[in-house]
Amino acid sequence: MSPNLNLTAEERAELFGGHDPDEHAPEAEQRWGGTRAWSDATRRTSSYTKDDWRLFTAEAGDISARLADAMRSGAPADGDLAMDLAEEHRAHISRWCYECTYEIHRALGDMYVSDPRFTATIDATALGLAAYYQAAITANALRQNA
Repeated sequence: MSPNLNLTAEERAELFGGHDPDEHAPEAEQRWGGTRAWSDATRRTSSYTKDDWRLFTAEAGDISARLADAMRSGAPADGDLAMDLAEEHRAHISRWCYECTYEIHRALGDMYVSDPRFTATIDATALGLAAYYQAAITANALRQNA
């Protein structure tokens, strides 16, 4: 997302803890800077207030917590519960950042397990959650394209 967040340093620390959104911005811009998703996310997020970011992160955390609960309960990643949560995750990204197509969503799921930074962050909620996310996202995309 955009490094041009409309937040003070104190608000960033409060909202994102030890994560600095600017830290990976050059890498993200190099990878996705020419895409519509990048320009949409940059435009949208640059106007978000502290309250917007609080709601965004709360919604994302809620989806992750419910997906972790599903995983711990033994619900299969390709079952309705996990796929419905994956769809909710995709819709959350579309609502807040950019139009998250099923193709983009699958690429995100793959990145969750191929990039150790994402894996570590997601697995901090529950060990194995990144792989479960990926499997649920993939199954949901296949269900939608069937």
